[in-house]
Amino acid sequence: MTAFKNYLSLIKFSHSIFAMPFAFIGFFVGIMSLPKIPNVYYNLVENKSAADKILLYLHYNGYLLLLVIGCMIFARSAAMAFNRYLDAGFDEKNPRTAVREIPAGILKANHVLLFTIISCIAFMACCYFINSICFYLSPVALFVVLFYSYTKRFTALCHLVLGVGLSLAPIGAYLSVTGKFDLLPILFSVAVLCWVSGFDIIYALQDESFDKKNQLHSIPAALGKKNALRASVALHILSTLAVVYAGWYGHFGILYGCGILLFSALLVYQHWLVKPNDLSKVNLAFFTTNGIASVLFAGFVIADLFLTHPGPVQ
Repeated sequence: MTAFKNYLSLIKFSHSIFAMPFAFIGFFVGIMSLPKIPNVYYNLVENKSAADKILLYLHYNGYLLLLVIGCMIFARSAAMAFNRYLDAGFDEKNPRTAVREIPAGILKANHVLLFTIISCIAFMACCYFINSICFYLSPVALFVVLFYSYTKRFTALCHLVLGVGLSLAPIGAYLSVTGKFDLLPILFSVAVLCWVSGFDIIYALQDESFDKKNQLHSIPAALGKKNALRASVALHILSTLAVVYAGWYGHFGILYGCGILLFSALLVYQHWLVKPNDLSKVNLAFFTTNGIASVLFAGFVIADLFLTHPGPVQ
């Protein structure tokens, strides 16, 4: 049990709350995009509410949601474990990260690498049981989420690569239901990309001096704290614009609009918390505020689909 807790701590399992809600958005939007429930029971709810359609789909195809959750957990576990494995030397030098499992001697590096490999295999297995397109694209997804760990060694745009990795959540979940690409899940992915990149810049403010000293790349190290925060603001504005456009494009209703207001208000709040000369509230801005923003926004989007959406999304 202690070892299990150590691995949960290693991968920061609680941080799954960032991208998981957007995977749920992609999944439920995928259901609503289907012109017809793909089984003989569709006539039970034909011409009835969106909620009936979603509930019927889940009743007969709910295993897909479990597989999507599995994909999210295993992909993120592989990415986090590999990052800890690859950065163990830097983590040991950094007072902020020296307490992490590998530099602290709690877990062995080769065991963490094995955990990464097992997580990758489990992710691909989940994709295999979803559909062929998800399985064929699973190596691409793994490449993106694992490649992020190298990027800080050569580019300050590493935050955007992390954003791309997490932005695969709504697209992948949508593919699990529909087996095809569409603009609406891509818009949600753009929102995730800009949102995650923006708050990762805020988090990286803590290591500006360390990164410069050790020739690691980040937006704060390249631009300084003040300009890095401006870059984060710009990315969060783009994220808000993406969810606004997604709401218009998908013909969402009033509940979706409420979700946008809460999401954008929490983005503003985290920028109010963090100042170039005061990083004492970075963890509050990074973990708590973004976790709440993600859950609340997804809740309102899904509620809109269940309660007010007139029919299939575009």
